[in-house]
Amino acid sequence: MDQTQQAWEAVAGKYEDESDEILAFALSEQALWPAEREVLAEILAAAPAVVHPQSGDGADDIALARAGARSVLGVDYSPRAVAAAQRRADQAGLPVRYLVGTLPGLPVEDGDYDLVYTGKGALIWMRDLDAWARDLHRVLRPGGHLFIYEGHPAVPLWTWDTDEPRIRPDRSYFTRSFVNDTFPANGAVETQWTLGEIVTTLIRAGFTIRHLAEYAEPFWRWGDLRAAAWEGRLPNAFSLLAER
Repeated sequence: MDQTQQAWEAVAGKYEDESDEILAFALSEQALWPAEREVLAEILAAAPAVVHPQSGDGADDIALARAGARSVLGVDYSPRAVAAAQRRADQAGLPVRYLVGTLPGLPVEDGDYDLVYTGKGALIWMRDLDAWARDLHRVLRPGGHLFIYEGHPAVPLWTWDTDEPRIRPDRSYFTRSFVNDTFPANGAVETQWTLGEIVTTLIRAGFTIRHLAEYAEPFWRWGDLRAAAWEGRLPNAFSLLAER
């Protein structure tokens, strides 16, 4: 087991310990951001079959099923995370199931899904972006969609200073990787992809970009911390919708 997987197996313990809180959050209106609901409204109204690579705690999967998806398959490489997420989905009584698997190489048939949903800390763990994009394209039906709601690639540059935004002197937007030094993946190696690389890779894989937007609000905050970089002046998240 490599350093990154060790870090996420440790995080999976948190998913087990806080299962009731995660389920309550998943069943609330907060699990999907307003921007996600807006972009996905028409797609979810058609009751899509959804696959969610790197599904983590599974809160998004429950929220997607409640928002209209006829089925959701979560795939994660942590057996502990998968087991905990399945227990919560069963408690909720929703059409959500889980598999242990890696990406690229999703353990599903070609063209089985209407929507691939991913993000919220997913792309930074992809070492081969072209293989990632091809695999997501493979599992979609013609006319199916890929939706990404993700931390902006510039986020690793921002300090958590509370007085004013600053750029970390030890980080670069154009570096290829760095060691995560914060929760939840402290010690794991992240891969840095620029927004241009992400968009161009998806086009190269055969996708047509239908929507791209950037947001000042981060999808995740550390406790009660109010970092100045999160207060409206800098990009902290983006959403992308692409069609096969």
